[in-house]
Amino acid sequence: MNLDGARVLVLGGTSGIGLATAALAAQQGAKVVVASSRAQSVERALTTLPAGTSGEVVDLTDPDAARALVARVGAIDHLVFTAGDALTLSPVADMDIDAARSAFGLRFFGAFAAVGAAAAQLRPGGSVVLTTGIAAFRPGPGWSVAASLCGAVISLTRALAVELAPVRVNAVSPGYIRSPLWDGMDDATRAAFYAQVGTAVPLGRVGEVDEAAQAYLHLMTSTYATGTVITVDGGSLLV
Repeated sequence: MNLDGARVLVLGGTSGIGLATAALAAQQGAKVVVASSRAQSVERALTTLPAGTSGEVVDLTDPDAARALVARVGAIDHLVFTAGDALTLSPVADMDIDAARSAFGLRFFGAFAAVGAAAAQLRPGGSVVLTTGIAAFRPGPGWSVAASLCGAVISLTRALAVELAPVRVNAVSPGYIRSPLWDGMDDATRAAFYAQVGTAVPLGRVGEVDEAAQAYLHLMTSTYATGTVITVDGGSLLV
């Protein structure tokens, strides 16, 4: 996982898996830029990340803002997209179609626009790492939008791997990870949720953001992997 001197842009790199990925990349010698829609989140992240890391504030649902960000950052070796709002979960009969469309705004179209903006700035040997999820293969009731979104990102990853070659395009598919994604629950509900889903997977627990981050680093440094989706789920898809 040698990233010494590489420039890495992590969109959504101020919390959760994105922050862990940014920290691990910086520890491996990368010059990291993290980006978030909230200035406070950027400032807080920079207090925990290694010296030399920089931050940007950007609305990734705005393609013009994404292009402006990439122009400011300049040439990069790796683009990582981990940005995402809370999951949109609802029975299909009760689903607000506008909310469903909005769910794709950041996680899919935001990623799509960011890759388009960064394509010309990626150096030879560079890569893109997107984020999907195991809901694409193991959805539950109420997960129609989230599962469709995850599936769309997988298809996008494969299509871009062909279109942007020799730039490598891959994705990470996390399972249940202890992260801010679940902060919409109160503390007691969240603890019970982690315990319930943890006991149902072969490894007997939910994952940690540092464990998911290792997959992003692997895909950045694995020079013959493209169009690949790495699942990090403790074995959830096996049971």
